[in-house]
Amino acid sequence: MFVTHLPKIFFYPKPKIIITSALLSKSKTTPLSHFSSVTSAANTLLQQTPDLQIKNLEIEHVQEKPHFEISVEKLFFPPDTDVSSGSRPLSSRILKGSNIVLSKYAGDAQVEQAEFVKSSVETEECPSDGLPEFALVGRSNVGKSSLLNSLVRRKKLALTSKKPGKTQCINHFRINNSWHLVDLPGYGYAAAPHEVRTDWAKFTKDYFLNRPNLVSVFLLIDASIPAKRIDLEYASWLGENKIPMTIVFTKCDKRKKKKNGGKRPEENLQDFLELIKKFFQTAPPWIMTSSVTNQGRDEILLHMSQLRNYWLKH
Repeated sequence: MFVTHLPKIFFYPKPKIIITSALLSKSKTTPLSHFSSVTSAANTLLQQTPDLQIKNLEIEHVQEKPHFEISVEKLFFPPDTDVSSGSRPLSSRILKGSNIVLSKYAGDAQVEQAEFVKSSVETEECPSDGLPEFALVGRSNVGKSSLLNSLVRRKKLALTSKKPGKTQCINHFRINNSWHLVDLPGYGYAAAPHEVRTDWAKFTKDYFLNRPNLVSVFLLIDASIPAKRIDLEYASWLGENKIPMTIVFTKCDKRKKKKNGGKRPEENLQDFLELIKKFFQTAPPWIMTSSVTNQGRDEILLHMSQLRNYWLKH
């Protein structure tokens, strides 16, 4: 049986752990209980627990050291995540190129089968099988269809086009006969008629608010350029409406030349997160990706697996 709503704790986990970034490296001399900034609730969470067990997880998907400094309060802890003071440092549980800590629910992440199900223009027309689903949405030309094709390792499952705004419906794809990937219309395509842009915004937001088996929205943001106002507005709307969200930073393979005033993807990423943080109780999960190099593909699937498996159990 499928539950109709995720508990709020799923995407706003408590307690909020406020610790310095020193926790990211294993200390042989200072136990976690000696950090003065750990609250009593966090101390309960940080009790000795068995090491994290993750099925079908290869070591290359977790990083021993983050690409850049990430303080613990900016990490995403899924519910039921064991934060242990045992032999494994916390940094070894963070997915590469992300702020996401793996939980015991991660596993069974491989895509073995993918098929198109249907296109819908209203939430009521979407499949009624109750399978958990993940929705991909982003500004037109952000690389949404390319990411979807990369996730399923097929070049033409989702239509890719040099003309933005090609996706105009809610498109469902069934994965492994057990869950859905959902390709939503891109927003912000200026060449589309105003009434069409209004309709797209209306039915996608209706989908977010009224789709009971939506596990998480994956909001795609182009990391090769500075933050766009429309992206900030979309992220803030999701945050204010408490829609479960993971931010996927795309085009992270593109390197801007500093002499031309461009910023690296990591810098644009941090700028974007800083601008939206006031709309979220805790740091939202995020992942860096590239459809050219397939960076982040396996990490996204692992993250989806832990969200999905928790959703199914609860």
